[in-house]
Amino acid sequence: MTEFAPGDRVRVRPAGKPGHVRTPGYLKGHSGWIEGVIGHFPSPEDLAYGLSGQPKRPLYRVGFRQADLWEDYAGATDDHLYADVYEHWLEPGGKE
Repeated sequence: MTEFAPGDRVRVRPAGKPGHVRTPGYLKGHSGWIEGVIGHFPSPEDLAYGLSGQPKRPLYRVGFRQADLWEDYAGATDDHLYADVYEHWLEPGGKE
């Protein structure tokens, strides 16, 4: 079961976490939308420390407007970046 569905607005949690993480720092605190559900996989953050990675966690393809990510972005306003983000890094909401 997944918490989010394609089209849902989400925000990448801004909280830092020490050690190995799979979510790029430049996405933290930014809003985007769920583009699709990729599947359920063992947590790579746990696997990096020799743990089982269980339970499996949903992984999403999340879209972001590049102008929202970088203050000085000079490209087109409809340029997008897509990233694969695990559910535990996401929270509902965010700006349109």
